[in-house]
Amino acid sequence: MGSLRAELWALPLVLVNVALLGQDTAVLFGSKMLLCLFQALHQLYYDPNIENKNLAQKWLMQAQVSPQAWHFSWLLLNMDKVPEIQYFGASALHIKISRYWNDIPADQYESLKSQLFTQITRFASGSKIVLTRLCVALASLALSMMPEAWPCAVADMVRMFQAEDSNVDGRARCLALLELLTVLPEEFQTSRLPQYRKGQVRSVLAQECGSVFPLLEQLLQQQGSPGFIKQKVLKCFSSWVQLEIPLMDCENLIQAAFTSLQDPELFDTAVEAVVNAISQPDAQRYVNTLLKLIPPVLGLQEQLRQAVQSGDMETSHGICRIAVALGENHSRALLDQVEHWQSFLALVNMIMFCTGIPGHYPVNETTSSLTLTFWYTLQDDILSFEPDKQAVYQQVYRPVYFQLVDVLLHKAQFPSDEEYGFWSSDEKEQFRIYRVDISDTLMYVYEMLGAELLSSLYDKLGRLLTNTEQPSTWQHTEALLYGFQSIAETIDVNYSDVVPGLIGLIPRISISNVQLADTVMFTIGALSEWLADHPVMINNVLPLVLQALGNPELSISSVSTLKKICRECKYDLPPYAANIVAVSQEVLMKQIHKTSQCMWLMQALGFLLSALQVEEILKNLHSLITPYIQQLEKLADETPNPSNKLAIIHILGLLSNLFTTLDISHHDDDHESTEVKKLPVQQGPNPVVVVLQQVFQLIQKVLSKWLNDAQVVESVCAIFEKSVKTLLDDFAPMVPQLCEMLGQMYSTIPQASAIDLTRQLVHIFAHEPAHFPPIKALFLLVTSVTLTLFQQGPRDHPDIVDSFMQLLAQALKRKPDLFLCSNLDVKAVFQCGVLSLKFPEAPTVKASCGFFTELLPRCGEVAPVAQVVHENGKVLLQAVLEGIGGQASRSLMDHFAEILFALNKHCFSYLSIWIKEAMQQDGFPSARVSPEQKETFSQQILSRERVNKRRVKEMVKEFTLLCRGLHGTEYTADY
Repeated sequence: MGSLRAELWALPLVLVNVALLGQDTAVLFGSKMLLCLFQALHQLYYDPNIENKNLAQKWLMQAQVSPQAWHFSWLLLNMDKVPEIQYFGASALHIKISRYWNDIPADQYESLKSQLFTQITRFASGSKIVLTRLCVALASLALSMMPEAWPCAVADMVRMFQAEDSNVDGRARCLALLELLTVLPEEFQTSRLPQYRKGQVRSVLAQECGSVFPLLEQLLQQQGSPGFIKQKVLKCFSSWVQLEIPLMDCENLIQAAFTSLQDPELFDTAVEAVVNAISQPDAQRYVNTLLKLIPPVLGLQEQLRQAVQSGDMETSHGICRIAVALGENHSRALLDQVEHWQSFLALVNMIMFCTGIPGHYPVNETTSSLTLTFWYTLQDDILSFEPDKQAVYQQVYRPVYFQLVDVLLHKAQFPSDEEYGFWSSDEKEQFRIYRVDISDTLMYVYEMLGAELLSSLYDKLGRLLTNTEQPSTWQHTEALLYGFQSIAETIDVNYSDVVPGLIGLIPRISISNVQLADTVMFTIGALSEWLADHPVMINNVLPLVLQALGNPELSISSVSTLKKICRECKYDLPPYAANIVAVSQEVLMKQIHKTSQCMWLMQALGFLLSALQVEEILKNLHSLITPYIQQLEKLADETPNPSNKLAIIHILGLLSNLFTTLDISHHDDDHESTEVKKLPVQQGPNPVVVVLQQVFQLIQKVLSKWLNDAQVVESVCAIFEKSVKTLLDDFAPMVPQLCEMLGQMYSTIPQASAIDLTRQLVHIFAHEPAHFPPIKALFLLVTSVTLTLFQQGPRDHPDIVDSFMQLLAQALKRKPDLFLCSNLDVKAVFQCGVLSLKFPEAPTVKASCGFFTELLPRCGEVAPVAQVVHENGKVLLQAVLEGIGGQASRSLMDHFAEILFALNKHCFSYLSIWIKEAMQQDGFPSARVSPEQKETFSQQILSRERVNKRRVKEMVKEFTLLCRGLHGTEYTADY
């Protein structure tokens, strides 16, 4: 880099400065252009000012795509220039060829090809990075010219570089050719060729391998061929096989790559080549070749064992990759060869060795994780055979899968406490993820082994816990339990005859370790549905869970397990309720758990209390929440500050989560099996409502102090929102006073959470005649206040606008009569919606589109709506077209299309006039679309296809691309 600095500083810099770089590259020619290039490169590499660097980079990118690039690129490649300058010249050539091919006249193809060959020959002994870039440029040229303009491109390249040239060393020419042949397939993979051309060129390249592979074989096999040449050959082969070359054409090179695995210098490159060759999707068609590959793979077993014994993780990893590539990609094809079942079984056993490779992942080994997907694939393929054949393979492979379970559980074991203490947090996290992968594999293996797998695990665990002569380590016990938990979490074990025994064994486990205790908890949680069907066993495990609640290290596992038990077994828990509440209350008061676990615990108690008699619920609620109410009363009297704000939000969160699951009407019960256990529906007010009414004034007092704080307001609203969602109609007694409080809140300081709660009330109660008056009054008040906010300028409140639009849509959906109210300014609401469509925030625009798609269908039934739409619909259309024209994110186009569809359906005669008038404006909705394109779009929107919503969305997407100048570009590929 020092030479570049010297060369650039030698320039007359007084002539070339930052201001010069601001000039358009199109107006710069000759030496002035070169001076600018040198100065820009100097700034890019050496200027400490980041703005100057960015300016230089931007200008250099413009220079590379400018017409002048064809001229200066060759000048920059002069041998008296430093590599960084030469590299820029070579890159500019590649960009011009790959992106602007159509600018090159056909009569200049040969000249360009000849110049590139000359430059590559010159750089064969020069800078490696420049040589590679020139090879990429020639590769791009070849891909654009073949097959018509350059039918034998690859053969010509080989012939050209094999020709004697006294000026260039033979070894350098060989390396240059190999570099060119290596980058050619890589450039094809990333090229921007149209799809039809891509298939055509791929086919030509696959045929051209006949010119490449013999050369590669010769270079690999000839005596005295240096290691770096062989490495380059293997990389080249690896690049070519990804073009889906028939596997049988690769046989000799694959065998040569296997031989190269014995050379430590070539090992990594040889592994990559073999794996790429084996893994190509088309390879399974060549079964005979695949069968020929099994012996050399099995022949690597001794090298694998030696690598494992010596701790050579790189070698064991590479060999494992090869074995897995063959087994995973082609298990079905190889299983089909019944007469070769023994050789495939030997390959499976080799992969089993890799799965069970000694050491703890990821500290002592990183190989075993590579094999897990293979076991999925093999099992899927076995189970996909017809019954007779499947039975044969089950007989062969069931023992293998039982062995696999033992291996996986051994690999899942924690290291000794001492060793684990030295692991980094990253290693512990990787091990946790690895265990999750093992868990998923075990769950999958259950499909093949069934109930026998659970019996096997239970027998082992039983022997382990009852063997007094040979005490086991906690790691062994934990791993077996982990296996049980993995299966029970996702598989229905309700009919398993070993679960009762397991529940009986759990209390016998001597828990002296956090990891073991965690797994015990999670296992109990996984069996909660089984406990619901066998309530007599609850007392076996519940004391363990309650005891664990007091241990902060078991916070997540104990609380989540209690929550599962309270949810699944709530009708069988009344005898234990007092104890559960007392223990929970104690740990909550001691603040043992983090906030999220406290919230889970409250949800658990909500489930638990739901199954009690009303008197019991009220009694428990009183003891449970009285301390918090007292604390809240104290906090409400204090001057607001950050610490008491957190305490208030915490208490309000606890109440919210309790009321989320406390449901005596059993709205959340969807299991027919629980019908027999359900208690009779209680008469009288709902306990939650009773409590809310008791604390209502206190909540209002808190609000009066904290009305300016969005988080506190949100927490207050959450209590009522979650209660409304859970209680539904049972919440009715609270509707009038809640509506009044919300109105006062929103009138004082408008906040989005208040609108969201209003929307919830509209959704549940607006259609009820008895509740319509307070709902209507609240709706009108919120609308009036929000309209005032719009007059003052709503840009600072996108969240309020978003929530308001959702409220309007909900009102139209549930109770359109709200728009008949004489004191509702429908026109102002409509105009707010149009304004909201122009917001930069995508969620707000989406909500506004939702409002209009609900509003427009009401034209026929709500007169004020019809009048406003007919008088102002053109303004709406204008806003929609502006969004489509480029003002809105492309992700919103489907939502704008929904509005157009609704306008078409409900206001067609108006739309046909409005769209014609709108499209007559010059440059609208985009200066990039011609009058003809606008006319085509208008006709499409008004055509018979307007009744097809999917088609309207396609029209809008196509038109927005035209408006943005993106139609037909690479940016539309996934659109």
